[in-house]
Amino acid sequence: MTQRVSAAAQERLPTQGNGEVELTILMPCLNEAETLATCIQKALSYLARSAVSGEVLIADNGSTDGSQEIARGLGARVIDVPEKGYGAALIAGIAGAHGRYVIMGDSDDSYDFSALDPFIAKLRDGYNLVMGNRFKGGVATGAMPPLHRYLGNPVLSTIGRIFFGGPIRDFHCGLRGFSRAAIAALDLRAPGMEFASEMVVKATMRGLRITEVPTTLSPDGRSRPPHLRSWRDGWRHLRFLLIFCPRWLFLYPGTALFTLGALGMAALLLGPVRLGGITLDVHSLLYASGAVVMGFQAMQFWVFARAYGAVTGMLSEPQGLSRFGLEAALVVAGVLLLLGLGLGFFAVGQWGTQDFGALAGGHVMRLAIASVTAMLLGLQLAFGAFFLALLGMMRPSPRS
Repeated sequence: MTQRVSAAAQERLPTQGNGEVELTILMPCLNEAETLATCIQKALSYLARSAVSGEVLIADNGSTDGSQEIARGLGARVIDVPEKGYGAALIAGIAGAHGRYVIMGDSDDSYDFSALDPFIAKLRDGYNLVMGNRFKGGVATGAMPPLHRYLGNPVLSTIGRIFFGGPIRDFHCGLRGFSRAAIAALDLRAPGMEFASEMVVKATMRGLRITEVPTTLSPDGRSRPPHLRSWRDGWRHLRFLLIFCPRWLFLYPGTALFTLGALGMAALLLGPVRLGGITLDVHSLLYASGAVVMGFQAMQFWVFARAYGAVTGMLSEPQGLSRFGLEAALVVAGVLLLLGLGLGFFAVGQWGTQDFGALAGGHVMRLAIASVTAMLLGLQLAFGAFFLALLGMMRPSPRS
């Protein structure tokens, strides 16, 4: 009975005069025999009711429970995706879709594929990515674990908005629609659950038109546990956000550490500093020096991350980096090295005035710390400049 009803619905699907498919309803699938038929039937009923020319496409990730046969029997198209992972299935599905637009959603019957009108309306208005917002549309009792509802999703969505801007308040809603051409141009690569974040992040960074529409979330219709693993997949999403926004991972912490260390060194190089009942001396100077070196290294890693992202096409090239020649960086590095060596020789000379014996006071130690700090910064800058040259982002100055 189910197959006959589905076939009838399939016959009523509208077709455009030029044969163009406007919408592909895409569902990733891995052993979803319990709920797949319901999802496909809802999708087919929507296409028939709304007069949208479309198809239902199942990106199967290696099901062993007969999901493929169920999908084909109901009139859906199935593509086999050998590479494992949520993102891998969807990447293959997007590549194989025939529709101008794609609406993707999980095949566990948690999303309502019969209520896609708001997505289609926004896509036809010219938006490139239309995200569902489950918190605006309604989360049914038992549909989302409290850990996800009150911690995971709000925290990760807030981090995403802070890092990248944009209007999205439900970063990880699985029901979303998009222009197939616009999303294909993003060159999405994440094979796992972080694919959900990659799509939003890259779309935001490329300036695509993005909006949200309310959608509902119902309890998972399967009797087995979901594929999602809360802490593992949550960390993968957070890791992805940090990697794609290296200023929060490297630049801001590194700048703060470098600045505090430099201020501390400037205050302590001339002698002890008393703050209330606490005296900061040469030992505090050593830690300030460490903060300077670690902060500089973190900032340098930000440059590396941006440069690598630009080389791979994932990030824009850092402004001004290509105009900063290798030779200029090496000159600055050389000055720092010479300054460090000079301070070192001066410290040795001061030691010599005490017949190279036990040192009294912290004057020579201050010189030694300043010397080592300058040399470390010089070497880090020189090696970093050569590494950027290997990436092709810092070019030798042209000969006159």
